Amino acid sequence: YVREQHLLTLEEAIRKMTSKAASRVHLTDRGILRPGMLADVTIFDPASIRDVSDFGDPKHYSVGVRHVLVNGRRVVSDGVITSERPGRPLHGPGTK
Repeated sequence: YVREQHLLTLEEAIRKMTSKAASRVHLTDRGILRPGMLADVTIFDPASIRDVSDFGDPKHYSVGVRHVLVNGRRVVSDGVITSERPGRPLHGPGTK
């Protein structure tokens, strides 16, 4: 949608995946990089990032992701998954 089809700018796509998604499920403390907010951060190369999974073969990691921080801890470092597991499930308004 961003790189090949030019339907969105990179900034618009990131906003849809972060602040708009958090707002939609009423997570008021996430989705924006701002002091006091909770944030998971993905650092990627916009020229090379791509999803190599599909519905028939979903067990592949995306290419082009350099670093991922979850709750301030690196879960991907220099493109390699670490042993850190700081995440926790989020329960939104639709959770039973």
